[in-house]
Amino acid sequence: MQSLSSKLLEKAVEQFALLPGVGKKTALKYVLFMLKRKPEEVNSFLQSLQDLKNNIRECPQCHNISDNNLCEICSDPKRDNSVICVVESIKDIMAIEATSQYHGLYHILGGIISPMEGIGPADLHISSLLERAEKPEVKEIIFALSATIEGDTTGYYIYKKLKNKESLTITTIAKGISIGNELEYTDELTLGRSILHRVSYTGN
Repeated sequence: MQSLSSKLLEKAVEQFALLPGVGKKTALKYVLFMLKRKPEEVNSFLQSLQDLKNNIRECPQCHNISDNNLCEICSDPKRDNSVICVVESIKDIMAIEATSQYHGLYHILGGIISPMEGIGPADLHISSLLERAEKPEVKEIIFALSATIEGDTTGYYIYKKLKNKESLTITTIAKGISIGNELEYTDELTLGRSILHRVSYTGN
C-alpha cells in the first residue's frame, strides 16, 4: 500500500491494522469511516475502549471477563451450579450461550495444552478448575474443547486428575463437531445438540 497523504491518517491506519484479520486496505476503510462520524460519536467510541481497558476484570471463579467481582453467569442464581462446562476461551462461552441449550456454569482454561507452542498445564487455569471440582455441589464436568489433538490432550490431562472422584460425572460434548474444528466456528444447531447429547468421557 502506498504512503498516504497525511501522517495522521497513516498512523491511524497502522493502529487499526494491528487488529487481527485487518489488513491495510480494511484499516483505511475503518479510519475513513471514523473521519465521517460526528466528534461526539468518535469520543464515545474512544471512551468505550478506554473504559473497557481500565475497568474490565477477570472473574475469580471462572476466568470470564466481568464488569463486577463475579461475572454475570457465575452470579446468576438461575444457573445450575452443579454443572461446569470447561472451555478454552471467552469466544466459546459466547458460542454455547447462543444455543440457549446450556444453563450451568463455565470454566475458561485460557487455551489448551500445546507443546509446539510452549503451552503446558501450568500455563492454563487447570488448578482452579480442580479446586472447583472439589466443591460438594459440583456433580458434572463437561469438556467442550476443540476437536483437535491439542483439545483431546488437554481433556485427557484434566480427566486423569478428576477420574478418581466418584461423586463426579465427567462428560464431553457429542461428536457432532467435525474433527479438527474449533468450537467457536461450529453452527449453533450442531453445538446445541452436542451439548444436549453429551456422552461420558472415557479418555479415549
